Amino acid sequence: MTRDVAIIGQGMTKFQEHWDRGVRELAAEAITEALQDATISHEQVQALFVGSMGRFGGQEHIGALVADYTGLTPIPATRVEAGCACGALAMRSAFLAVLSGLYDIVVACGVEKMTDLTDSGDLISALGAASDQEWELQAGLTFPAVYALMARAHMAKYGTTKEQLAMVSAKNHKNAVNNPKAHFRREFTIQQILQAKMVCAPLGLLDCSPVSDGAAAIVIADSEIAETHECPVWIRGSGHASDTIALQDRPTITNIPAAQVAARKAYEYAEISPDEVDVAEIHDNFTIGELMGLEDLGFVPEGQGGIATEAGETQIEGGKLPVNTSGGLKARGNPIGATGIAQAIEIMLQLRDNAGKRQVEDVEVGLTHSIGGSGATAIVTLLSSKRR
Repeated sequence: MTRDVAIIGQGMTKFQEHWDRGVRELAAEAITEALQDATISHEQVQALFVGSMGRFGGQEHIGALVADYTGLTPIPATRVEAGCACGALAMRSAFLAVLSGLYDIVVACGVEKMTDLTDSGDLISALGAASDQEWELQAGLTFPAVYALMARAHMAKYGTTKEQLAMVSAKNHKNAVNNPKAHFRREFTIQQILQAKMVCAPLGLLDCSPVSDGAAAIVIADSEIAETHECPVWIRGSGHASDTIALQDRPTITNIPAAQVAARKAYEYAEISPDEVDVAEIHDNFTIGELMGLEDLGFVPEGQGGIATEAGETQIEGGKLPVNTSGGLKARGNPIGATGIAQAIEIMLQLRDNAGKRQVEDVEVGLTHSIGGSGATAIVTLLSSKRR
């Protein structure tokens, strides 16, 4: 029989530029809040997984650093890294650790202090470390350029428009207005987004996620412990896949094959179909990412992400499948290591009916979709208010 695993607590800092705080302070705030939410003491935690790229402040050995500063020593603390999927990988690692029966209570934390790099060249190099250094970054192919190539290919193949990309940004900024933890709580019109400074055509400044600092943490427990809590959120399925790290080596650049594989694995494990998902947090580090995610996850046919967005299918009010109710990476913010866990926290709040003005009605199943690099890593997680 499959061992059931649940999230029983969550904590998260505000995502913003934290000039007066470092990695250790941010992680400590998120973990402390998560333990309090779970009514779990430090002494009950048996292992810690921390997702972080670590390159921004020069600090490595981050697992031990966080365990030390949060009073979780001497338990095993492991730092994991997968580009923008760091947090999702920390969550999956904690899930597997409990699923295996080795531990009963594990904390997964994601943290990043991106503003420690104030030089734009250094920041580009740090972010570009998640791409193929030799064949992409050293040739000048930064992540905005990589995703711009994907967007241009999608436009050429399917007729996707820049206006449809702008609709993703406008929707997510509108959602973030009602998220007190979001970096940018400001709405933008389609026209403002279209007229924003060009970064790499067709992607403008408001098509790109910001540089953010922050941390997020969850407490994961086995079913015996979870059943004693009032609102456990069950991890019903998890899928993880990888692909070529360089975009040039893939047979297609209009979708992310690893995401399709990870989604299929998660759906099969959970015995849940895409039609049963009520709300989703999709990796929108660039607006084209949300459109491709809709397609890769099986929510719409290939090439129809832009059309579905234009039809309002991803909005909270009246949408068939509300997407990025938190504001997404675009507006909630994208402190690399924390992003995947922040996505899970948003789904957890939705399932607990605690999302305030951004609450979706009658949520029973939610999904998170996290991408590392331009698609070399993909992790998809299905969460539910109901045990299998």
